Amino acid sequence: MKPQYLFILSLLIGCQKPKPADQAIATTPQPKTETIAVKENFLKTDTISIADYGETSKDNYILAHLLDQKADKDSIVTAKYQLDFYQNKTKTTSSEINIKGVDKGSEWSAMFGLGTESAKSSPFIQISFGYPACGYNQSHYLYYLKNNDIQLVYDWYTMSDSGWGSWVEFENPSAKANPESFYCKTVSFEPEDNDENMGIAKHSDSIVFRLSGNQWQKQLLSAKEKIYFEKKMSFDDFHKQK
Repeated sequence: MKPQYLFILSLLIGCQKPKPADQAIATTPQPKTETIAVKENFLKTDTISIADYGETSKDNYILAHLLDQKADKDSIVTAKYQLDFYQNKTKTTSSEINIKGVDKGSEWSAMFGLGTESAKSSPFIQISFGYPACGYNQSHYLYYLKNNDIQLVYDWYTMSDSGWGSWVEFENPSAKANPESFYCKTVSFEPEDNDENMGIAKHSDSIVFRLSGNQWQKQLLSAKEKIYFEKKMSFDDFHKQK
């Protein structure tokens, strides 16, 4: 089975029980989110350890500083964070993100790589944020960190519940930690109304990313938010795909 499907399956299997802790890779220890003493004018600061395919890095981590948090008239919370990236325990760069739809009790996690290759020496970092239980939306951010320069390459949402849901799959044909191009697509698998053992698999938003200098450029290969592949299949067959 391809590594990227193992990555997705580990997320889905983790949703077989109520409120499990999300895991990016089945063999990867769960990165911990710790609240540390607040400094400067931050409302809160969390430490995000980064999983590295089998172990958690002690020298590389991220500090997530909560800068602002507001709720709209519908009680939907939007939070603004400053992410400080540390390499060898030294701060190298920062990035700010806005997260809409924050649930109380949400947690951070992070991992090196695209999930499709050996993550050793990978300049990619995937960061996830959300409430650690089935049926909740998770926010994801793919960063490219190299030579102290940071780029938010892609961001997306996922939701999974007991093997059903929607997520993004990455494909790295070169299998290199430092590819010059890679792909992704949005995958959804929804149950049929009349048969709980059957579902509809759909693919949309096929994207190619190409490295130009030290910046990634993305190009849609399919019409935005339009389904280009659809197939009816059993739950077991879908999750046994190679």
